[in-house]
Formats: sequence, C-alpha cells, structure tokens
Amino acid sequence: MTLARVKPVPGVSTMTLRDGKVLLAKRAKQAGYGLWSLPGGHIEPGEPARDAALRELAEETGVTARLDRLVGCQDIVHRDANDTVIFHYVVSVFLCHWQHGEAVAATDVSDVMWARLCDLDGLNMTDGTADLIRNTLKTIT
Repeated sequence: MTLARVKPVPGVSTMTLRDGKVLLAKRAKQAGYGLWSLPGGHIEPGEPARDAALRELAEETGVTARLDRLVGCQDIVHRDANDTVIFHYVVSVFLCHWQHGEAVAATDVSDVMWARLCDLDGLNMTDGTADLIRNTLKTIT
C-alpha cells in the first residue's frame, strides 16, 4: 500500500425516512459514480455539519427534513491502480425524517428513489450503505 499526501475531507449524508422508506440518490460525480447512496456532500468552511446535511439533502433532492441524530460515520477511500489514495472522505451520517418536497434528482445525482429495506439487496450501492441503513432501522423500529 502506498501512502499519499491526501488529507481526509469532512462530509455529511442523510438517512431520510418517509413512510418506512429511505431516500437514496444515484451518484453522478466521481465519488461513487453510478452507485446508489445516501444524499450528501461536502461541509462548507464554517458550516456546522448538521446544517450541511440538511443543505445537501435539499440541493440534491429538493426534500426538506427534520434532523434527528447522528447515526454513523463512514470512511470513503478511493485508490488508484498502484493502491495510492486518490481521495478520502470522512462522512457523518444523520438520521432525518421527511417533512416537505417530492424527491427529484438535482445537483450531483442522476436519480432518486424511496427504497424499502427489502429493495436494498437489489441495488448497486456505495460500500457499507446498505448495512448502515439496516442497522439503524433495527434501532428505531
């Protein structure tokens, strides 16, 4: 493994629930391109993580939600063919509950869907996302 001089970048995502379903977004940018994931993105300088999570949710899907609590932290590390780190995100995942808006693909995503727990196995998802959703839903149902 080759170590790079890449510093981890903080990010956020939202596990937004509505009627027993979770909101997923298909990534349209480099990090996770074409994979289903939780909506989210970068934290702007000086922006609280909680605010960033709700902003990214609205920007990517048009949905407004009530933020409940932090449910996890995921590392997203991409490497090149030589095993050198290209980028490293540390993503704080917040549980949210839908309030307003119909989900539509907007910035940084090509599609959105409300998925049931039983739908997760059939989706090509970012690493660890399905397990995080399942484990979180076990604690709240």
